[in-house]
Amino acid sequence: MRERGPAVLTGANRYGQRHFREVPGRSEARALLAELRDSACRAAPQPPRFPITLYGGGDMGRMARDYFASLGHEIGLVVDRNAETLRKDPFWRGVQIAHPDDVPSHVKQDAPLILCVATAPFKPLESELATDGWAEIVPFYDVAESQRDRHPLSNGWFADPLSDTDFARTAEVLEGWDDDLSRAHHLQFLAWRMLREEWTFEGAPVTRSDRFFIPEVSASADALDEFVDGGAHHGQVTRKFAALRDNAFRQIVAIEPDPDNMAAIEAMRAAMAPDVAERIALVSAALGAENDTRPFHRGLGYASQFSTTGQDTLRSETLDSLDLAPDFIKLHLEGAERDALRGAQETIRRHRPILAVTTYHNADGIWRTPAWLMETLEDYRFLMRLHSWCGTGAVVYALPKEQG
Repeated sequence: MRERGPAVLTGANRYGQRHFREVPGRSEARALLAELRDSACRAAPQPPRFPITLYGGGDMGRMARDYFASLGHEIGLVVDRNAETLRKDPFWRGVQIAHPDDVPSHVKQDAPLILCVATAPFKPLESELATDGWAEIVPFYDVAESQRDRHPLSNGWFADPLSDTDFARTAEVLEGWDDDLSRAHHLQFLAWRMLREEWTFEGAPVTRSDRFFIPEVSASADALDEFVDGGAHHGQVTRKFAALRDNAFRQIVAIEPDPDNMAAIEAMRAAMAPDVAERIALVSAALGAENDTRPFHRGLGYASQFSTTGQDTLRSETLDSLDLAPDFIKLHLEGAERDALRGAQETIRRHRPILAVTTYHNADGIWRTPAWLMETLEDYRFLMRLHSWCGTGAVVYALPKEQG
């Protein structure tokens, strides 16, 4: 497999880039994994510097403002091409908003620009901003990673160098994927986590619109009558499943531990037609490997989770204890996915559902979570897809072979 151009590390940002002309087969994937193992990461978590300057006022920018507010930090400036529209948004009231063309050159030289975009590749945008005069550009999650002792948001973790065992087990997972696209996405995920290099492969697009509902899942839509939405947040995926089935499902079970998030789901359900709403069951619980009680950090939106930073305690429940009969289970649990799978073994064995499991919140995603699936589930095929950039949006799909 030939690659186009060498790895490039630029300026103070220390984020590299490689592009490959095709997706890797099994032997090529193992060779590229060996390169990752033998390379060194030059990036590191980046503590926030003031004034805090964000690039991007969309969903991720809004999340970043809430994040910094929870740490007691105000946003000094938001840079966005839609500055005029953002200034009219009540959410941004009191924050200075500027179009990129209107930012003074001394600001571009003095203030690190925190990039709040995961819907597009990092490197092209970094290059564009550097050409525009910005001296330092850093991904938001690399900043958040420096504050993990205060806030549990963990999307920016850096992977440790692979031990011999890690290398061997990761190579086994690369071998076990059902297609080369999965191998490309796995390597792309690993390159960002291990080296902060953005690897891209022709023929392996990052798809944003089909998270949890890739074509291989949607092809079985008519057979999916009971959906478990583990980590339901505000019910976005519940709504998407209902739309996929044109509301012709038997039951949706939306499981969410955070009370604020649960209130949003209840409001969503209340706005639905009564005959649809009555088939959506809400379960206020956190999924785990066993029923136990641990500190829980609530009030963080989709980032609420079990964490030593939490002031509340919450009892976890196993999926097996809920006595469900799902055809499709989605788990997005901020790093607790592998524990939840361990607590769902009997349900999975008995009902053989499709599984869609996020793997980007901690190092379990390198090999432990997919390896558990591959070793535990019989007659399944396994895929990995990336649905956003900068090491996020990674989902492992397990599909029963009898569904085609």
